[in-house]
Amino acid sequence: MKEFIIKRVLQMVPVLIGLSILIFFLTRIIPGDAVRLALGPQATEEQIAAMQEKLGLNDSIIIQYFNYMKGLFQGDWGYSLRTSRNVFDDLIATFPATFELTTVALLIAIILGVPLGVISAIRKDKWADQFSRIFGLTGVAMPRFWLGIMLQIVFAYWLSLFPIIGRGDIELTTITGMRLFDSLITLNIPAFIDSLKHIILPAIALSVGAMAQIMRLTRANMLEQLNKDYILASKAYGLPRNTIVYKYMLKNAFTSTLTIIGLTYGFLIGNAFLVEAVFGWPGMAQYGIQAVIYQDFNAIVGITLVIGVVFAVANLIVDILYSYLDPRIKYQ
Repeated sequence: MKEFIIKRVLQMVPVLIGLSILIFFLTRIIPGDAVRLALGPQATEEQIAAMQEKLGLNDSIIIQYFNYMKGLFQGDWGYSLRTSRNVFDDLIATFPATFELTTVALLIAIILGVPLGVISAIRKDKWADQFSRIFGLTGVAMPRFWLGIMLQIVFAYWLSLFPIIGRGDIELTTITGMRLFDSLITLNIPAFIDSLKHIILPAIALSVGAMAQIMRLTRANMLEQLNKDYILASKAYGLPRNTIVYKYMLKNAFTSTLTIIGLTYGFLIGNAFLVEAVFGWPGMAQYGIQAVIYQDFNAIVGITLVIGVVFAVANLIVDILYSYLDPRIKYQ
């Protein structure tokens, strides 16, 4: 197992290097003058030339890439044209908020999506199945920003149950940057409740698409397991229905669902851009929106690399979990 993990980690390296090359070169060849945009229309040619020299834009693009990669491993992720800070410092400040939001959204998607898929499969063609299938279709097609606005109108404006924007109003001691976790470990219960109220609506808006995908795949896999010989044998032996469904069928059906869950986590970070914009969530995705608007190429590269690492790590964790759900993988 250790050799397998080491091998998978080593396989991540060329993928991330390829991603860094692709996104670095794309940000350098996009139309427009990012330096002139950052300095404003009143900037003189001397100021623009000095900024280009500071950013190393006068070197060839190959040298720029190697200098960037050299600084990357030293904590220097480039100069942000918008915030005038090291991109690494900006990501350290904004990533915990996005990580917290996407993690809560994924938990909601799994906690609701898997049971809905199981119920839909064991009650095939009944009203519960019809409801789940309709939800699966609408959940995948529903725009995240529209759903976020509807949730704000209904639950925040009309019912006044949740806040409309922000992460929290109660101050707390920052340790990890994730308000829910920090409030728990510091035993700040009022801040935890306040943070939970702020995160529920954006997390639901972000999770619906993932929930629908997980539900549909779980349903399909459960239906595939339903007519297999080991299930028929278990029924013949008189095992309880819940034991057959949740101990045997779900375990075997969940291996394929794990793949979607691993990929979904990376997609959630990508889909968080619109959700964070709607709810005023001060995360990395919101930072990324501003980076695109200002053509802040160093910030764009840094955000893309972080998302790539999240994808790779999520898939590594999925591969490790596979071996526990299906022991045959260990022997292979």
